[in-house]
Amino acid sequence: MSENSRARFEVETRLPTEHGEFRVRAYTDTVTGDLHLAIISGDPKPGALVRLHSECLTGEAFGSLKCECGPQLDAALHEIHEHGGVVFYLRGHEGRGIGLLNKLRAYRLQEDGLDTVDANLALGLPADAREYAAAASALLDMGLTSVRLLTNNPAKSAALTAHGVEVTERVPLEVGRNAINDDYMRTKALRMGHLLSDTAGHPDRLAE
Repeated sequence: MSENSRARFEVETRLPTEHGEFRVRAYTDTVTGDLHLAIISGDPKPGALVRLHSECLTGEAFGSLKCECGPQLDAALHEIHEHGGVVFYLRGHEGRGIGLLNKLRAYRLQEDGLDTVDANLALGLPADAREYAAAASALLDMGLTSVRLLTNNPAKSAALTAHGVEVTERVPLEVGRNAINDDYMRTKALRMGHLLSDTAGHPDRLAE
């Protein structure tokens, strides 16, 4: 299967939102069957600002304070509306790819003292089950052979590079941190390599 066959284009339409007017392109992942959305502002060319955003029902629909997903999505949409670019919204990525039910089970284990990584592992699941081949395929379909990636997660840059999309710059997206999710954010930095400016008062350089 060729790389470009991983995402099948379905439809493009207008999407007026509270953040402004966008175009949205729907792509079906030909392996998983998930329907992903490319939310587009302007006329992106190679080197455009791009956010790969993982679906998060609890953070985006309910405003959960356990993660930073809702504020990240809002900030990313604002940035691409202002400067042009794409937010690629990946469905099937709930709970870093373990699904909504297992994410809630992991939350319950975190109430007993496990961190976000160990909770997933205790369920017999990977710490991060996401992959980005369909996202890369869709970006290439849109002519985006290179991007400026809006992320704190270097694994996303590595994944796009591996699938043929050059990442020319990583643009930080540090929003949504609060007293409730501070330990979660610190765990993502110290155990998963996310690049954050500090870890709750510990400004040491984080592991990359």
